[in-house]
Order: sequence, then structure tokens, then C-alpha cells
Amino acid sequence: MSDIIKWQYQEKLITPDEAARLVKSGDRVFYSEFAMFPEALDEALAKRVDELRDVCIRSVSYTKVPKVVQADPSRRHFWLEDWHMTKVGRMLHDQDLCNYIPITYHQGPRITKKYEKVDVAFVQVSPPDARGFFNLGPSNSVTQAYMSKAKIIVVEVNNRVPHCLGGNGESIHISQVDYVVEGKNNPLIQLPEVKPTECDYKIADYIMKEIEDGCTLQLGIGGLPNVIGEKIADSDLIDLGIHTEMLVDSCVDMYNAGRITGARKNIDTYKMTYTFAMGTDKLYKFLDHNPICASYGVNYTNDPRIIALNDKVIAINSAIEVDLFTQVCSETAGTRHISGTGGQLDFIFGAFASRKGKGFIALASTYTDKEGNMHSRIKPTLTPGSVVTVPRSIVQYIVTEYGIAQLKGKSTWERAEAMVNLAHPQFRDELIQQAQEMKIWTRTNRIP
Repeated sequence: MSDIIKWQYQEKLITPDEAARLVKSGDRVFYSEFAMFPEALDEALAKRVDELRDVCIRSVSYTKVPKVVQADPSRRHFWLEDWHMTKVGRMLHDQDLCNYIPITYHQGPRITKKYEKVDVAFVQVSPPDARGFFNLGPSNSVTQAYMSKAKIIVVEVNNRVPHCLGGNGESIHISQVDYVVEGKNNPLIQLPEVKPTECDYKIADYIMKEIEDGCTLQLGIGGLPNVIGEKIADSDLIDLGIHTEMLVDSCVDMYNAGRITGARKNIDTYKMTYTFAMGTDKLYKFLDHNPICASYGVNYTNDPRIIALNDKVIAINSAIEVDLFTQVCSETAGTRHISGTGGQLDFIFGAFASRKGKGFIALASTYTDKEGNMHSRIKPTLTPGSVVTVPRSIVQYIVTEYGIAQLKGKSTWERAEAMVNLAHPQFRDELIQQAQEMKIWTRTNRIP
């Protein structure tokens, strides 16, 4: 590191408490996303609870309960908003402590630049490199857009953050930063392994039949993606590629097994393209200074036009419920908020536009409530209050443990029949009766 970079660093270095004093009542503050939650700055801001009012804090997927919330359960001083909810966001939302911001993920940077007011950005980063660049680590996403709008940028340095190569937008130079804070150097969040179910294995078997050499994959996290990653690692598939929203541990396993080369990708050839990553230290160590991996803003990774440039895109996403009209709900359970639109719509669009591409919505056909009663996830109509994540006109494939259905070009009665066939046998007669009442069932309902 040059003397001039060292001098700039020291000139901009302040304490977390000093950084927190930059925030004023009525300000809009951005917290860096996912695994890059700015702990020291959040803790310092919480100390000012009695001095501030109406401070709005936005982020994507809070991975820890912010100290500002713990300090102000009344929401008179701070209120949280979230672009995509996970476990923490759901819990806070249920307690009326956080609000959701609807978004189609690839539009996030554009929305931020066009419409958002950003007073202060608190962003966790790696230490600066020899040229004075702080790295955003495994969370690129919308961070650059927020920093471009912020009146004040404060970076929180964490020595444990992996240096994630681009791509584009993966770093910020010290000359663009207003202040530097040295954080607690805590490890990044470790996502627990999700144990796959028998249903996950059955669904994975159907999807595996659709994957061939040279496909480009989009996977998320959970039991099903883990099983698919495991099956791919154990397969004889070759030259698979990664172009995904979220990079996860299973991507490392597939790469180490020799299945991922990216050699047949049309763009970012030989690269594993992603916008954020969360997992365990296995993933974070793999990312560190690894030229195989390319971090981009979400306006690139999730733009359907970019996704479609690769051939044979395989996009695999989950759902909460699907109705007989083949409307997909993946973000709410009735009026209760669960997650968000995220990149699901982006990748379903992009996969269909890709040459030989396929977009899958996967779900178990049933769930069991706390009383032990089984319910169908295939509904006559979506549960009242449920949000449509993927419209029926956009959906391509739906998969349950009972099969797989391609829905493009299918009429309403053909779709209803497909959904009945994907439902648990216990609920099929009831679904047929409902389909008849809704005039989407024919007398024979069989294709000649």
C-alpha cells in the first residue's frame, strides 16, 4: 500500500460512535446487505436512540436483528425496510418492526438511482488493497447504486471479508469514501445446512432428467438445491456453467467435482457469475481472490436479457403454493409475508428466452400444520391475500414429487389437469370438483 493510500486511510478513520453522529433525524440510511451487515455501525447508531427520530434504514435480507430495533421496539426513532425477507426479516415483520419493499430484483439499482433519497450509507468492506480499493465481499447486489446516491459513505472494515473479484462493481476506492471505521472483525454469517426431505429427492430426480452437458445453472439455497448440487457432483455431466443470483456451498462442491467449467457459456465464459453469496466458510474461502468467480451488480446478473444470452439456462426456484390457473405464489402465505419476489421472475423470464432454456418452479405437493393436518399446496385459487409472484402467462415448468409439467401454450383446462396430476392423490377429487365449478374442467379432460 502506497504512502498516499495510508495517509488517506488515516485521514478518514473515525470511530463508530463518530460515524453514528453523522446521521440526523429524518435521514434515510442504507445498511450493506446479506452477509455484510455493518455490526459496529449499527451498534453505535443504536446508542443514539433518544437523540433521533424517524430514521429509515433500508437493506436487503437482514441476517441479524439490528441493535437499532432492539433499542427502539416502538419504532418512534428507527424503522426498518427490507427488499427481501429471510428468517430475521419475517420475525421482525410479524412484530410490526419491518416493512417489505416490493421489487423485481434486477430493477433494484435503477429504482434506487431514479427514486431513492440516501443520506448515509453504512457499508461493510474488506481492508483496502495496495491500490486503495475496498472490496464489497460477497454482497454486490444493489450496494453500488446506494453508494452512488449517498451523501455520506462510511465503510466498516472487517479483516475476515473475502476479496471477491469482478465482474463489475465489486469494489470502491478510498477516494470515493467519506469515512472509514474499523469494525469488530467478526466472522461472516454461517448458514446452517438444510436437511433435504424425501420429497426434495423425488423432485430433484425429475429436474436432473432436464439437465444436460453445457447447461448454465441458477440455484438457490435449501434442501432441494442442495440435493441437485449433490446429484450433479455425483453425475457424469460436463461443462456446466453458473449464472446465478446467489452463490452457495453446493456450487463449490459441483466445481470441485469437475462438473462446473463454464466452458460453453456464451458470456462470462469460464466464470461463475453471481451477485451475492452466503453459506459457510467453505464458500467464503473459495471466493477469496478466486478468478473463477465474478461478482456483478444485480442489474447485470438478473437482467432477463443478460440471462438469455447463455444457452440452455436451467433456473430452479421454489414456491409456497400454486393454483389451478398456474399462478405461482412464492413470497406470502395469505397475508403473512414470508420472503419476496427476489430474482424468481427475472430468471423465469430469462430461462425461457434462453435457447433451450428451462425455468422450473418446484414445491412439495403438501405441507403439514402444527396440529398434524396435511394440506395441499396445489390450490383451486391462491389463498386470499397471497401475492402472485409468477403470473400464469409467464410460468414454464412446475414440479412436485408427483411429476413435472410444461405449461407454455397450454389452455386453462390443460393447466388444471396438469396441476391435479401434480397434487397429492388425497386432494385430486376435490380439486377436480373445484375446477368444474370454475369452468376450467372438461367432461373428459383428456387430450385426444
